[in-house]
Amino acid sequence: MTRTPGPGGPLLLGVRHHGPGSARAVRAALEAVRPRAVLIEGPPEGDALLPLAADERMRPPVALLAHAVDDPGQAAFWPMAAFSPEWVAIRWALAHGVPVRFIDLPAANSLAIARAAEQRAAEEEEYEDDRDTDREAAHDGSRATPESGHGDGSGPTAGQGNGSGPTAGPGNGNAPTAGQGNGNGPTAEDGNRDGNAGGAAEGANEGGDPDRGGVGGPGADGSAGRVPVDPVRVLAETAGYDDPERWWEDVVEHRTQDGDADPMAPFAALAEAMTALREVHGDGDHPRDTVREAYMRVELRKARKEFGDDIAVVCGAWHVPALATRTTLAADRSVLKGLPKVRTELTWVPWSHRRLARNSGYGAGIDSPGWYGHLFAAADRPIERWMTKVAGLLREEDRFVSSAHVIEAVRLAESLAAMRGRPLAGLSETTDAVRAVMCDGSDVPLALVRDRLIVGETLGEVPETAPAVPLQRDLTRRQRALRLKPEATVRELELDLRKDTDAARSRLLHRLRILAVDWGEPATGRASTGTFRESWRLCWEPELYVQVAEAGTWGTTVLCAATAKAEFQAASAASLADITALAEQCLLAELPDALPVVMRALADRAALDADVGRLADALPALARTLRYGDVRSTDTGALGEVAVGLAERVCVGLPPACTGLDADGAAGMRRRMDGIHTAIGLLGGAVPAHLEGDGLRGRWAAVLHKLATRDTVAGVVRGRAARLLLDEGRIAEDDAARLMGLVLSPGTPPADAAAWIEGFIGGAGGGMLLVHDARLLGLVDVWLTGVPADTFADVLPLLRRTFSVYEAGVRRTLGELVRRGPAAGGAAAGATGAGTRVMVPGFGPGLDAARADAVGPVLRLLLGTIADAPAEAEADARTGTGTTTEESAEAEPEAVTRSRPVTGTGAGIGTGVAADLGPRQGGDAPDGRTRTVEEPLGATG
Repeated sequence: MTRTPGPGGPLLLGVRHHGPGSARAVRAALEAVRPRAVLIEGPPEGDALLPLAADERMRPPVALLAHAVDDPGQAAFWPMAAFSPEWVAIRWALAHGVPVRFIDLPAANSLAIARAAEQRAAEEEEYEDDRDTDREAAHDGSRATPESGHGDGSGPTAGQGNGSGPTAGPGNGNAPTAGQGNGNGPTAEDGNRDGNAGGAAEGANEGGDPDRGGVGGPGADGSAGRVPVDPVRVLAETAGYDDPERWWEDVVEHRTQDGDADPMAPFAALAEAMTALREVHGDGDHPRDTVREAYMRVELRKARKEFGDDIAVVCGAWHVPALATRTTLAADRSVLKGLPKVRTELTWVPWSHRRLARNSGYGAGIDSPGWYGHLFAAADRPIERWMTKVAGLLREEDRFVSSAHVIEAVRLAESLAAMRGRPLAGLSETTDAVRAVMCDGSDVPLALVRDRLIVGETLGEVPETAPAVPLQRDLTRRQRALRLKPEATVRELELDLRKDTDAARSRLLHRLRILAVDWGEPATGRASTGTFRESWRLCWEPELYVQVAEAGTWGTTVLCAATAKAEFQAASAASLADITALAEQCLLAELPDALPVVMRALADRAALDADVGRLADALPALARTLRYGDVRSTDTGALGEVAVGLAERVCVGLPPACTGLDADGAAGMRRRMDGIHTAIGLLGGAVPAHLEGDGLRGRWAAVLHKLATRDTVAGVVRGRAARLLLDEGRIAEDDAARLMGLVLSPGTPPADAAAWIEGFIGGAGGGMLLVHDARLLGLVDVWLTGVPADTFADVLPLLRRTFSVYEAGVRRTLGELVRRGPAAGGAAAGATGAGTRVMVPGFGPGLDAARADAVGPVLRLLLGTIADAPAEAEADARTGTGTTTEESAEAEPEAVTRSRPVTGTGAGIGTGVAADLGPRQGGDAPDGRTRTVEEPLGATG
């Protein structure tokens, strides 16, 4: 306990935020002293929200969220966990009917100062950029020396280079850094300030607060080159420790509370240490603390007038000497004079252990919130209980961990602590023991322990009675109605749009995406690629509450807000592709009121836009949009005419646009061609017949023919056009081989030939095309082996890019085919240029229809479509016997077939192609008759 000079001063309980040892000490001190009032470091606007902390539905970790009314994106968080001293003090005061208040600088001032700091930082950066430009021009392009605040984190724009955020100006530099970087929380020193005692605000007190520990950036006074003091590090180095965290654990977290021990002793010792530090270092290069401490002294005086000196103050240990210092009221008020203000709103929001961990980007002072929570909750034998948790987790992951492992791990952790001179095994000792005993020395299962237990996946809960913006309340109702519980862990969600509930979930997630509330991200589905299925990856992060508050400016419900924002985006879209993507989003989100506005903007922009590239970029999204009408029962008729007109304009303008392109332009045009090809294929079944018929596809095929045969078109584009024609059956295989032979002739430059190959066989399916067409593989092989040595290095990047996308099995098969010698046949075919088929080792002269048809009955039986088999096969199946068919023998002497009944469990299928399908269960058919399987003989030849 620390009292101000003179008898009867208030109790100053200096703590480290989110420290379980400090939390236990605070609870013991409050129980011993029983003060009349409790004052806590935090924004005074949150006093009205403090009674909610006693609600049974309030489960930490939670955070106070403050945001500016006119700019909800500018916000700050004050997170609290179950093991936070502030939370323990609040719960104790509410449980005992003791008044509890916040006494830190109001959020209205903090956010206003932060806004001014942001503007000042932007002006500083713009000014420095202009100076650098002028210097480069004056020194003939030489680079100017970096100015203060750039590169080394010094100067007014502290935070550039060492992670500290911009703070307030000289004399009142105490603003939060909320809103910096991502617009919804702290950025200053998020990953560096992990120290011992200080501002509970995640953002409002984060940047430059020495109570966080760690080394932060210079303050807002622009003291270049000065590093703020880290109290924990200084004390640890004084005690001979090289790790501040280990020192703090040894002297505070692992300290056991004896029954007869003085509960005030730890606070007195810590206050004495901080007083000595501040006598040497002053404000520790944290000038903004001057304003905060002045405000806290003013509030402390008010409380003493109301409750007397029987008051307990829970604050960062760094502030204890300043609060114990005698100053005049006039002096403190002069420091606070003229501070800017903004209108703010505060509420409780759920927080998570991941956001308490500094490595998650929103540092709150600890690396291991799960471990600290365990230390606070474990009444006795914390190491044994921890090892039991680890063993349970590993068993859930199907790892063999027995009770003997737990016992041995505990012994090893205690032995390591004794060898290292520690009073109790800490996180490092337990982690080493778990790795050695339970993980067999592997860091792979240890990473799971670190993720699930050391950091933890806990997400807090807030009662419905907590204040919230109307949009947040509507979203909460929708989440409950659709049984979509926000969770801090990433989870996959598969939706079947034919079900009403899943369709409603899809609409909600798509509407939130329009509002930039990134709760769910579309993912690649594992089960199906059909349009009636969607896959999502969901993860609820605390900063999403700020995004919801920002989106609340568009409306009070999710539907109204998404509609209003979609209409605004349609009017302000910068490109045609943006509008088509927006139309797709409106259909997915089912925004009937916004869709007409978007469609008018789309039609107007499409009519005025003459750039083929932009038209081509817009067409795929428009075609996908038309496809959703069948699945979501949405009328997309208005899109048909726009889509067809857009496709026709692309067909007219694409050939001229493909000439004279450089390598990057040709690569981009190739991607556009793939998108156009897919889009026109979708349009064939999505628009009425009188709009499309076969004319659109025919015109697109004619465009591809022009591109494939025009020499002025880049090689990658010509090759892609030929490939698309071949896939669609618009040209024969012989014609494709002829085109390839012409391109790969000696007269074509190797770089152009390599680009053509990239367009023709690059991407999905290109490798299988070479596997199944020996002529094309032979042409490529002969051309590749004939490339001169002096030009081979030039074409190698193109070839590597082409073949690297193939799967490993495809590459292996191609290598085997080349080793067996398909090049000879391919070369002969390419040299003759004729359509004759050449025998190549491992390949037949062509498709053998008779031998392929022999596998049909087996496949029909496996697929359950035997009713569709020919009458002859049905007759054989009903008799239960099989005979050799002379017709098959006459059609192909080598493809002699035999028939045998399949009876009994586990009967095999035989050899040959059918055997490659794998074993299956035989037996009688459902109608009681014995089925017959026809097997091709010699099918493997």
